[in-house]
Amino acid sequence: MSNGRSQLWRRRSSTTWIRAGLILFVVIFVWVQVNFLDFGTSQSPYSEINDSQAAILSMVPAVLHKFLSPQPKNFTVIGPNGTYSNIGYFKTILNISEIKRNIAQYNQQQLVYNEDTFGPLQNDSIVIVVQIHDRITYLRHLIVSLAQARDISQALIVFSHDYYDEEINSLVQSIDFCKIIQIFYPFSIQTHPREFPGEDPADCPRDIKKEKALQNKCNNALYPDLYGHYREAKFTQTKHHWWWKVNHVFNQLEATRNHTGLVLFLEEDHYVAQDFIHVLKLMEKTCREACRHCNILSLGTYLKTYNYYGDSKKKEALRALKEQSVKQLGQIQPSWTFQVLPSLYQHSQKVEITPWISSKHNMGMAFNRSTWNEIVKCAAYFCKYDDYNWDWSLQHISQNCLKQKLHAMVARGPRVFHIGECGVHHKKNNCASTSVISKVQQVLKSAKRHLYPDYLILTYTTVLKKSKLRKGNGGWGDHRDHKLCMSMTIR
Repeated sequence: MSNGRSQLWRRRSSTTWIRAGLILFVVIFVWVQVNFLDFGTSQSPYSEINDSQAAILSMVPAVLHKFLSPQPKNFTVIGPNGTYSNIGYFKTILNISEIKRNIAQYNQQQLVYNEDTFGPLQNDSIVIVVQIHDRITYLRHLIVSLAQARDISQALIVFSHDYYDEEINSLVQSIDFCKIIQIFYPFSIQTHPREFPGEDPADCPRDIKKEKALQNKCNNALYPDLYGHYREAKFTQTKHHWWWKVNHVFNQLEATRNHTGLVLFLEEDHYVAQDFIHVLKLMEKTCREACRHCNILSLGTYLKTYNYYGDSKKKEALRALKEQSVKQLGQIQPSWTFQVLPSLYQHSQKVEITPWISSKHNMGMAFNRSTWNEIVKCAAYFCKYDDYNWDWSLQHISQNCLKQKLHAMVARGPRVFHIGECGVHHKKNNCASTSVISKVQQVLKSAKRHLYPDYLILTYTTVLKKSKLRKGNGGWGDHRDHKLCMSMTIR
C-alpha cells in the first residue's frame, strides 16, 4: 500500500513538473514571439524614441533646418553718443486697421511666389491648400515634410490664413521649393474682435436661457442652437474659414479658378510622407479606371495606434498579451505610438473604397472641380446646418442633398499624419509639444523603402445597415452665421 502511494505521488509529481515545463515553454515562446517576431528584429525601432529638439532636428536634412529655426529680427538703435546698440528681438505690432489693409492687399494682389523659377501651374499639377491659424511650430514641420516630397516643385501651395502674423508670413514666404500663394480669410476674430463675426459685447452669453436672453434683448436672443446654447465665435470661425477658402480657391483665385485637377486640403498641424503626391496621383488614376463613383481621395488616418503593415490577428493578439504583461509589472506604456511591421508592409498598397465618413476621412482629403460643383449646389445644407464642424456639415450635404453621395478612396497606409497635440476641441498643458513629430519621423524612416508603390489593391467596404441621420453638434444656430456663410458662396 505504501509502495503504491509512493508511485502515485511520483506520477503526480512528474505530471506537475511536466505541466510546469509546458507552461514555462509557452511563456518563453510567447515572449520570443512578441519581442522578436513582432518587429522582424530583436528590438523595436520605437523602444527608445528621443523626442528632444536636437533629435528631431537630426532627422531633418541640414538644408531644411532654416525652416525650423526662428530667425529673430535684430532691432538696432543709435545711442546719444553715436554708438549702435542691439536691443534684440523686435516684433512689429499692428493695429486692426493696418491688419485689414494688409489682408486686403494680399487678397487683391494674389502674388504667386517662385513662379518665375517653377513656371505657371499646369492643369495636371496638384494644388495644396493649407488652412493656418497661429501654431507656427507645427507649421514649420509641415513645411519641412512638404519640402522633402517628390514632385513638390510642380505643385502650388495655397496658404489660407485666419490670423495675420508677420513671423508666419516670413516663414511662408521663405519657401523656395515650389510655388506658393497666401490668402487671408477677411472675417476673422482677429479683425473683428468686438463685433460679429467676432464676440460682440451685446451678444448673448453661451449658457443663458432663451427666456432670459429675450428679456435682456441681446443681439441673437432668438437664435440659440439645438441644445439651447448661443454662438461662440472661436468655434464658428473654423467652419466659416473652410467654406470661404474652398470657394475662393475654386472660383476667385486667378491661379486656380480654371484648374480642373486635384486640390488637396491640409492643416497647419499635418505632416506628409515623401511619396504623398505619387500616391495621390496613383489613386486618381485608379479612380478613373476602377472607381468612377469615388469623388474624394483621403490620405490620412486618425487611428491612435496605426499598424502600418496590416491587421494580422496573430500579431495583434501577441501585442495585447505583451501590453497586459507590462501592466501587470506596473510599468507605463506610451499612450500614443505607431507600430511598424516591415514583414507585412504589402498592405500599404491597399486602398479602401467606402462611403465617406466625416470623422474618418476628413484629413488629407482631395477632390476636383467636378466634385466641388456638386457640393456648392448644396450650400444651404452646409451653411444652415446646426453644426460648427465643416466636416459634419459636409456629411450632412452627402446624406441629404447630393444625388451621388460622397464616396472615398482611402489609403490604408497613411501619407498624411496629424502631429498637433491640441486643437479646437482639445487643450493640453503643452500645446507646442513635438513628441508626436518624433514618432512620425520614426515611422516614415522605417517605412522609407516601402514607399512609392507601383500599383494599388482595391478593397471595398459596404454599409450593411442604413446609416442613421446624425444630429448636429450645435454651435451654429445663429442666423447671422447662416447669412455670412451663404454670402461667401460662389456658384
